[in-house]
Amino acid sequence: MPHTQLLVHIVWATKNRKPLLPKAQMDVLKKHMKEYAHSKDIHLLNVNGWLNHVHCLISLNPDHNIATVVGLLKGESSFWLNKNQICSEKFGWQNEYFAVSIGKSQFESLNDYINNQEKHHAKKSFEQEYNEFIAAYAFDEEKA
Repeated sequence: MPHTQLLVHIVWATKNRKPLLPKAQMDVLKKHMKEYAHSKDIHLLNVNGWLNHVHCLISLNPDHNIATVVGLLKGESSFWLNKNQICSEKFGWQNEYFAVSIGKSQFESLNDYINNQEKHHAKKSFEQEYNEFIAAYAFDEEKA
């Protein structure tokens, strides 16, 4: 059995970045995503977001890949939110996502950052956060 420790920070937004996930909806979504991830053997260490996006901290299994994990989490959560009419209108995620690996030394600070999304976004919009991610990780915005 392989032994790996691959920590990945993944972020994605609602379709058209619509603010469909205030606290009550986000809390329900987080609980459901954790349960679903567990059922698929996805090690979702933390999940949170605010209004129009979600952050996930995942320990990637050796038999998983990022695209599959993101596809499962996004697809099933969107289906579930709509089936249970959790949001005020039809829900969807954007196709794009942002994913970076992190080191073990970054775990605590990233975990705190994910836990404090509501507080963080009282000072900074998701648009500002997104632009900072693109710059910090030197992504070509055409490909992001």
